[in-house]
Amino acid sequence: MEEGYSQEVMRTTATLGRKEAWDHAKARMGIARMEHRVRPGLYALGEPTRSSPVLVTANYSLSFDALRSSLPGRDAWVLVLDTGGINVWCAAGKGTFGTEELVRAIEATKLSERVDGRTLILPQLGAPGVSAQEVHGATGFKVEYGPVRAEDLPFYLDRGECTDAMRTVRFDLRDRLVLAPVELRNHRWGLALLVLLAVLVPFYGLEVLVVALGGLLLFPALLPYLPGKDLSLRGMALGALLVTPFALFQLASGMDAATLLAVPAEFLLMVPLAGYLGLNFTGSTPFTSRTGVRREIFTYIPKMAAMAVLGAVIGGVALLVHWGWL
Repeated sequence: MEEGYSQEVMRTTATLGRKEAWDHAKARMGIARMEHRVRPGLYALGEPTRSSPVLVTANYSLSFDALRSSLPGRDAWVLVLDTGGINVWCAAGKGTFGTEELVRAIEATKLSERVDGRTLILPQLGAPGVSAQEVHGATGFKVEYGPVRAEDLPFYLDRGECTDAMRTVRFDLRDRLVLAPVELRNHRWGLALLVLLAVLVPFYGLEVLVVALGGLLLFPALLPYLPGKDLSLRGMALGALLVTPFALFQLASGMDAATLLAVPAEFLLMVPLAGYLGLNFTGSTPFTSRTGVRREIFTYIPKMAAMAVLGAVIGGVALLVHWGWL
């Protein structure tokens, strides 16, 4: 991929083909994570005129494709900011989808010479990174915020306004589950070791594997229904839920001293694991902010580490008791 803004107007269409489908599949699985990008610059969608609307997006290929594919049969200008291949929402938080980059893109593409209008339509999730007042002062362009989802752009362009529903950030089951493949890939080696552990030590290995898969797959699915406000706490609640059947099975099989030590050790070890996976999910949900994530890290990581250490100590004692060494 070439660096910098294209000095020429590039052309694009609303049609997505096999190439885009493969790119999207790889992106969802976390393959070649930083290669899903398009060249920043000004694109002509259809046959735009000097009075056609100007839409702004990130140079993350999924963001760019979502925008253009939502506008079949329409003519528009698409100004693509150089966000380093990061989506609009994340780039706004990092500052790359921001005021300075927008001003730079306007100047680099000579947008004011190509269009008569002075209005830019930005995605709503890009608002945290952009100061509309500063953009207008530096370029003369007015900033307007369109709907949250690109699929609602036709309504917005026709009516010039959004409904309340279009302004509401949704994070439904499909949105959450589509994130699971990349999480599975990111933890693939750890999961492979857990599968091996489940073969070598069936009961405990299976327990750890269930908790890990639960944190990666069940947590996104059950997120709205888990108790607690913080994602770490919700993850720990899920971990406790998943460990309970294993603990009950052990207690039903016999309540000797080793088992009475092993059961609390399992909770102390497995609950933080699920909590950590829940904390890790903060980077995927629109419900959190940088300050919120930082607060969760400093609040829960020390507690989860302490729980894991205590669980390891108690588990070690349980093993010594089981082997008759204590």
